Order: sequence, then structure tokens, then C-alpha cells
Amino acid sequence: MKKITCLLFGMIFFVSASFSQGILTAPAYFKGVSEVYGTIKSYEADMDMKVGKTLMTGHVSFKRPDLLRIDFSSPQEQVICFNGDLLTIYLPGSAAILNQAVDSKSSDNSANLATPQGLALMSRYYTVAYETGSEAVPLDENSEETVIKLILSRRTTSEAFRYIKLSVSADTKLIRRIEAITPQNESFIFDFTNYKLNHNIPDQRFIYDPPTSANNYNNFLFSE
Repeated sequence: MKKITCLLFGMIFFVSASFSQGILTAPAYFKGVSEVYGTIKSYEADMDMKVGKTLMTGHVSFKRPDLLRIDFSSPQEQVICFNGDLLTIYLPGSAAILNQAVDSKSSDNSANLATPQGLALMSRYYTVAYETGSEAVPLDENSEETVIKLILSRRTTSEAFRYIKLSVSADTKLIRRIEAITPQNESFIFDFTNYKLNHNIPDQRFIYDPPTSANNYNNFLFSE
């Protein structure tokens, strides 16, 4: 769960991006993510997540600068919420509430990926290339949906993921899929559909009061 949470929290912010038209080098194409991402104030999207053989489904809400909430339908009633300072995860199956304070001033916290500067950090620590070329290809074999695929490979062994694949919708110019592979070959795949961009999401959406009957565990990301 820690790995899923860290990856989800860090990677979910890539999903609302579009790219400039024309043929570009892969690093320039990726730079377009940062530039256009700066114009996106909020988004909602449906999300499917696959970790190994485990499937999860939810609805994502994000609002600048760093508000995030995911309401899961599978596992039902599970919630991940970040209000800019505190990450809260409710696990109904375990009757557990996981809390983690996040230093918003830290240059290496995951919330920074919600900014153009955060995306620039990704290009600093990962090399960016086209996986299949600059032309659109099917998302999956025999799929009618076409995407442009990028692959980010870590520059040093200190990075959490050996490589990260991004699939960008050729029609909407939004991130359609994120696939991250750890050094242990663990696979995390996120699919995003049904985007709603730049509509008014109230701040109250990111206030979550978990059930009082659940057990609280604080600073879980850094506990043994």
C-alpha cells in the first residue's frame, strides 16, 4: 500500500496535459506538458489502476496548486485525500486511517509534480524519448484509440522507478495512461478517461472526515 500510495500521489498529477502540434523532439514534446499544464486550474477524471493482478477503480479530483482527492468505487468507499498539507487515506477493509504530513516547502515532495517546475524535475532525473516514434499508434493491440507514447528512463539508480511510460491521447492531447516499473519489475498502470477540465471545483471537495470508528496511523510513509 505504501508503494501504491507514493506512486499514485506522485504520478496522478501528470494526467491533465496537452501538447503542441507539429513534429518535436521527445524532450521538447515533454516540455510542452509543463507549459500547457500551467494553464490547467483543475480537472476531474475516471481512473483505473492495476498493480500486478490487482485492479482498482476511482474518480480523481485535482485543483491547483496541490489539492487532490480520489474516491474509489473498487475498493468501495476507499478514499485518498490531500489538502496541501496532510495526506489522508481511508482503508475501509482494514478500518484504518493513514495520515502523513507533507512539507509543502520541500523541493522533493510529491505535490511539486503538480507544477511545471515539478515536471521539469522529471526531465532532469529521467531521460525522455519516444517509445514508438512521434506518430500516433494504437493504445493497445487492435485498439482504435491512438496515442503518442513517451518513455522516461532514470538517469541514476537512486530514482524510484526504472522507467515511466506515458501515453498521450492523439485526439484530446491529454495523458491517457501512465505505466511505472520499479527496479524489482513491479508494474503500476493508471488509465484516465472522461476528463473535465477547468471547471469550478469547490475547496470543500478536498475536506475529508473519515469514520471515527477507524484506527488512526500517523506518518505511515516513514514508519517501519
